[in-house]
Amino acid sequence: MKELLARLAGAFGPSGSEDTVRSLIKKEIEGLSEEVFEDNLGNLVAFKGSHETTKIMVAAHMDEIGFMVIFIDDNGFLRFTNIGGVLKNSLVGSSVVFQNGTVGVIAQEKIKDRKELDYNKMFIDIGARNKEEAQEKIKIGDTAVFSSAINQEGTRLMGKSMDNRVGCALLIEAMRRLPASLPQGVNFVFTVQEEVGLRGARPASYSLKPHYGLAVDVTRVGDTPEPEYKMDVSLGKGPAVKVKDSSIICHPKVIELMVKTAEKNNIPFQMEVLERGGTDAGAIHLSREGIPSGVLSIPCRYIHTATEMVDLNDLENGVMFLVELLKDKWPSG
Repeated sequence: MKELLARLAGAFGPSGSEDTVRSLIKKEIEGLSEEVFEDNLGNLVAFKGSHETTKIMVAAHMDEIGFMVIFIDDNGFLRFTNIGGVLKNSLVGSSVVFQNGTVGVIAQEKIKDRKELDYNKMFIDIGARNKEEAQEKIKIGDTAVFSSAINQEGTRLMGKSMDNRVGCALLIEAMRRLPASLPQGVNFVFTVQEEVGLRGARPASYSLKPHYGLAVDVTRVGDTPEPEYKMDVSLGKGPAVKVKDSSIICHPKVIELMVKTAEKNNIPFQMEVLERGGTDAGAIHLSREGIPSGVLSIPCRYIHTATEMVDLNDLENGVMFLVELLKDKWPSG
């Protein structure tokens, strides 16, 4: 599981540029499902089970937050904008990498007050001596992501894009462990552009017409000193069953099913209420006539920074949870 997550997290894939990570996932799921296809927007869909019964859409977004170059000045410094909800106060000094391998560091202009720090006060330094030298490597519209090593301390794994390569890893590992025959049809969907507005899940859920939706994503925790948002979710205490976030109030039927599954299989779990943030379930549940949906969350510290942290025990319990959920027969849709 650790090796799989490290491969996925290390892949380049900001919103709108998911080609590299999608190709990697395609290789990982080869032979694990009856059908694999890519839709018009770039979502990767793998089907397992029967088309003749209840259908579940299980979604994990494969895109990550990042940066896009908007201007190159005469001295070769790159001005940029954000892709997704990047935390500005954590950026200065961060290393970034472009798809072609060019590496840079985020720096800032002189400011009088930290409150002045904004994207128009920051730039990426790729070591170019002038505009022409920078343009030999980087063009306007090129994208970059954080460049940080994947490290382990005990059961804790740290690195970039845990959000949401963790969810992708859970879907892949669940596909490996599930039996060949399932009591329902399951579409495993690796979605694009979640970080910029849950965009990939919208057309995917519309075209697949599932009876139920389940997003697999990371969530914030409340176990660090004076967290910005109070939450009764901690690292290492099990995956979480979401009740509510900014994008969805999860369907009671799905919550009940998830809780019963965890209790029946002695899987440790937590209940999650997230004050700010959302997942693909927010788009799925509003598709067509409405789709009862829920979220399986993996606790994660320092979300949307260069180095996010998860616990390997939560990942393993999350895979067990997902497998048991999909092995059981869901109510008729």
